[in-house]
Amino acid sequence: MYKKKANKIWIWTAICKRTRQIVACVTGDRSQETCKKLYDSIPERYKHAHTFSDFWQAYNEVFPAETHKSVGKETGLTNHMERWNNTLRQRIGRMTRKTLSFSKNLWWHNKVIYWFIILYNTSIMYT
Repeated sequence: MYKKKANKIWIWTAICKRTRQIVACVTGDRSQETCKKLYDSIPERYKHAHTFSDFWQAYNEVFPAETHKSVGKETGLTNHMERWNNTLRQRIGRMTRKTLSFSKNLWWHNKVIYWFIILYNTSIMYT
């Protein structure tokens, strides 16, 4: 069950640097299996693009070495992703570290996240 704070869930997302739209999202633990689910959910037209991530080992195990590079925040190559993470935390109360807004049910947690992504992706097209 997801009802305990000990059962932590991470949000794995892929963002298009050009459009800043979220192109893939999965929730789960920090394992290589969850990273593989993220990679598999990326649309084919994006899989040939260069990818950048932090130094979490799962990325290096799953993403192709010829198009993936692990980088630090100081490079600026992960700025769009960091901005997205901040937006998610600011706009969805259940994403903050200490809050009264929390999800007791993983199904609802995922639905709120995916609905926000839909709204986010459609709203940035018109800004």
